[in-house]
Amino acid sequence: MAETTAASGQDARTPAPGTAAAPGDDRGPAVPPRPGTGAPTLLDVLRELDTGPRGLTEAQAEQRLARCGENSLPDRREPSWPRLFLRSLRDPFTAVLLCLGLVSAAVFAWGTAAVILLLVAVSCVLRATGEHRADRSTAELRELVATTATVLRRADDGAEPVPRELPVGELVPGDVVRLGPGDLVPADVRLLRAGGLTVHQSALTGESAPVGKTADPVPGVPDTAVLDHPQCCFQGSSVVSGSATAVVTATGGRTRFAAAHGRSAGRQDPSAFDRSVHGVSWILIRFMLLTPPLVLMANAALRGRGLETLPFAVAVAVGLTPEMLPVLVTTCLARGASLLARTHGVIVKRLPALHDAGAVDVLCVDKTGTLTQDRPTVERALGPDGADDPEVLHWAAVNAWWTLQLADLPVPDALDEAVLQAADADAMMAYDGVAAVPFDPLRRLATAVVRTPGRLGVHTLVVKGDVRAVLERCALADAERARLRALASRLADDGLRVLAVATDERPARLRDHTPADERGLAFRGLITLRDALVSTAADALHVLTGQGVAVKVLTGDHPGTAARACRDLGIPVTADDVVDADAIDALDDAELAGLARRRTVFARCTPDHKARITQALRGAGLTVGFLGDGVNDLPALRAADVGIAPRDAADVAREGADVVLAEKDLTAVAHAIEAGRHAGGNIATYLRIALSSNLGNVIAMLSAGLLLPFLPMLPVQVLAQNLCFDGAQLAFAHDRPHPSVLRRPALLRPRDLLRFITAFGVLNAVADLATFGVLALALHGPGTGDDEAVFHSGWFTENLLTQALVMVLLRVGRLPRSGRRPGGGTPVTAGRGTPVTAGRGTPVTAGRGTPVTAGRGTPVTAGRGPGPVTWAAIGLAVIGLALPPSLLGPALGLTALPALYYALLTAVLALYAAGLVAARKGYERRCAAKGTGHPQQRSTPDPRDAASHGT
Repeated sequence: MAETTAASGQDARTPAPGTAAAPGDDRGPAVPPRPGTGAPTLLDVLRELDTGPRGLTEAQAEQRLARCGENSLPDRREPSWPRLFLRSLRDPFTAVLLCLGLVSAAVFAWGTAAVILLLVAVSCVLRATGEHRADRSTAELRELVATTATVLRRADDGAEPVPRELPVGELVPGDVVRLGPGDLVPADVRLLRAGGLTVHQSALTGESAPVGKTADPVPGVPDTAVLDHPQCCFQGSSVVSGSATAVVTATGGRTRFAAAHGRSAGRQDPSAFDRSVHGVSWILIRFMLLTPPLVLMANAALRGRGLETLPFAVAVAVGLTPEMLPVLVTTCLARGASLLARTHGVIVKRLPALHDAGAVDVLCVDKTGTLTQDRPTVERALGPDGADDPEVLHWAAVNAWWTLQLADLPVPDALDEAVLQAADADAMMAYDGVAAVPFDPLRRLATAVVRTPGRLGVHTLVVKGDVRAVLERCALADAERARLRALASRLADDGLRVLAVATDERPARLRDHTPADERGLAFRGLITLRDALVSTAADALHVLTGQGVAVKVLTGDHPGTAARACRDLGIPVTADDVVDADAIDALDDAELAGLARRRTVFARCTPDHKARITQALRGAGLTVGFLGDGVNDLPALRAADVGIAPRDAADVAREGADVVLAEKDLTAVAHAIEAGRHAGGNIATYLRIALSSNLGNVIAMLSAGLLLPFLPMLPVQVLAQNLCFDGAQLAFAHDRPHPSVLRRPALLRPRDLLRFITAFGVLNAVADLATFGVLALALHGPGTGDDEAVFHSGWFTENLLTQALVMVLLRVGRLPRSGRRPGGGTPVTAGRGTPVTAGRGTPVTAGRGTPVTAGRGTPVTAGRGPGPVTWAAIGLAVIGLALPPSLLGPALGLTALPALYYALLTAVLALYAAGLVAARKGYERRCAAKGTGHPQQRSTPDPRDAASHGT
């Protein structure tokens, strides 16, 4: 079989292989290993545990249970709703608004303070409610590692041991347990006896193939290969085949599984959302701190006004800040998370993690269960000359069938199942089984003895197993044996598992057959097997590629096995794209960051390797998602911007993840990324539009304050304008972004955002200043622009109309040139000419009005009618036109405007709209020239830089 390895660094809090927890102390001292053995002997372990092969008495077990505690993982207490509410107050956006609210209250602007504090409260309630609901959902998914175990207990010292089914929580160090096929290992154990035992410990090591275990001493096992030690089994693994009796060496918090559980809480580094929010928040804080002093100093120097302008200065600072941002961010993320849970069974445990999913441009995955199923399939049957020979598969199936039928516990392993499925069932059952020598991890082969029809007095030995083990037992010349080994090695390097088959005819006999009979065999050929692919993996990879996400495979498997799976799925992988763990160890962090960007497959990875690669990719400026399901994946789940785990993952992996999938399927990950980009695109669009409009208003207010003998707008008018605009902008939470937004990461970059709002803010200020000219010159003539009510009304109306225009014209994005459809209705392809699908095989296209699928194959058209943003903009424009002449106008200090003003304003708005369209096209051209590109080819982005890749 192809080699597979997985190693794990030993944790200081867990015992060494075979080490027992002392019965008098739940943290008992480790038994010192004997020189050269790598682990204590079985006798040392039994002495340390004060037990024996007959198990404990009931009295001893009760005493140890009281002393050591239950065999259970530490309780995880989910935060309460009030605690989540208080935690949401630490959000930087919320902190900015709280500061503004407190300043407003300090200058007795009670209306402004009340509105701001109300918005803060609504945002915190929404966030706390969403995260509390997610916590409850994941708590319902939590499952026990094992429920019961077969334990040998004695009534007293002189009684015989009796097997009993006990809850795993009652196990104590020193208990003797029995294991059989399908059992979950209930604690860390040392084997006393084992027959054909293989265990699946992928949840601990990531190794896809079952691992052979034996109670016999095996020399030469390195001390560092803790989980690979053949005499030990660990909590979190499961028995595939065979049976065993074992002594419990560690329970509860002393197991390796529990040690990983303790490391699963908390995130070491800020996520992509945290970094983006921090950058944007500091932009707002700087403007907020700078604006009021500027307003006060300008008015004091040029107009002789004093502290009476302080409420206006605070109102200007409030007008610059997007008050609805916390509410809109929380609403967008909560709606996306709720939709994912309802339609795809994806639970977002931490609302900002949905934004992080939308910002992902590199997804790190394991091979087993994600790209391949946890079972092999037969690829070819080859004769000694390397040519196809179906007779080899026939004899392999005979061996698999009769070793299964003659076994004490008939449970086939994965390789035997693959052989039996590929062979002709009628042909293999034509033989009569006589005897079987089952598979043994030390011999690495299994033998079936059958009676061939028509051959009386003759038995046929059929041997199948590891290539080297079988060749050593064949009657072959040394050169021929070397040639066959080289052939098997080439096949294994190509990612195939290889089995050898040999036969020999012997005279019939009555005495038992033993391994000594496996000699002088005739070599029949080789069986090659590959991992069965996950049926949805290829389509999902195409979708992810179409979303601009690079997939990196981090696995504990053999490099050839991982590369073969990638090639079978259409991922172009060359020999240079595969990196072995030894190469990773030879690199420092900077070198690994460069290598990780360029390479696709990382093989023989330990948990530390996975975490280090994930951190290196993040250090290179990429947003990284990690999909894992085992205890070995915990460090990488924590290191990633967004950790993703399936529902059936190990408890600790599921609890340490940010997003929980209904099943381990890349299609569900693609849905989560799409939902995150949907929410992130709407948040980014709101930020660009709100901040650019607000900045333009602030520039205009500062200019007007220097030119006019009165305040350009009363504080109550600023507050009313902000309330109208903020209410309209809530529509962005319900908007459907342009399809181009969903095909690139939606990550806020503060520097790009600052450039955008500066450029479009200046354009907005120009429109405001043009309105000043209309009001001052056209309506009243030179020097008569001191009619406060007319000026306030005209500017109030113009502000709402220009903001309505901005909402409509700046929200519509178009694809950069590098991503446009080549010719109208041609589907966008994912690198190999294959149409990008959205989960159900329907092509995703990128044109306006062209069908686009939305996760379930339902056509959705972009631009088929007014959306929520358009309707909100229309409502904003109606308020701007109707409020000044209405009955509410005088209460706000507004008055009706002459008809000439509306005619001149129409011209100003037309020119402003044309300027917006021209500026937007120029911005899109610059974005296209800059290009996002593929994460592996594009230049390293500045981690401090930010703006949305969105619309």
